[in-house]
Amino acid sequence: MGTKTADETGAETAGTTTDDERADLAEAGATDEVTEEAPHSEEPDDEPAAEDGAAVADGSAGVGQGAGAVVSAVLGFVSLTGSWIGTLAGERQSVVGQLQTSASSGTTVARRLEAIYGDAWQTTALWAGFFALAALVTGVVVLARPAFGSPARPQAAWIKSVSWAGVALGVIGLLLAVLKYTDALLGLPSTG
Repeated sequence: MGTKTADETGAETAGTTTDDERADLAEAGATDEVTEEAPHSEEPDDEPAAEDGAAVADGSAGVGQGAGAVVSAVLGFVSLTGSWIGTLAGERQSVVGQLQTSASSGTTVARRLEAIYGDAWQTTALWAGFFALAALVTGVVVLARPAFGSPARPQAAWIKSVSWAGVALGVIGLLLAVLKYTDALLGLPSTG
């Protein structure tokens, strides 16, 4: 450690000052201050230990909101690309339609198409709409959460961005699900 000491004439000297040298300077009648450089550390010593626990707690405060934002975006993506459960429900409805049409021999081609493919398409659209609505609600809840929490802790920018992405994907997915269900988008072909 480098230190600066002042002697009686006002000239400064650099060196290491020990306790014995300080006592000698005090006895010699040195009137100027003796200063010593403190080592620099990354963590200030004047913070109480109780605040360290609070800092850890504050660091994990946005974890739930971040997870909700990611879930919202994933649900919105699933509503657009399809889900395993939606595919399974559509296939099941297709089998039910085949069983219904094979049991009655007097069904028309239009009714067979509707029973085998149309109902399955609508079932898939319902599941896509469910995932889109879940994405939309989850994203809105995450975005609205700071209004009901502590105003001193602002929401992280990435949480807002991902939540808005989930809301946007949810809106698009819900719109597409309604268009698929009402046969406005890729409806059944005409048989007549």
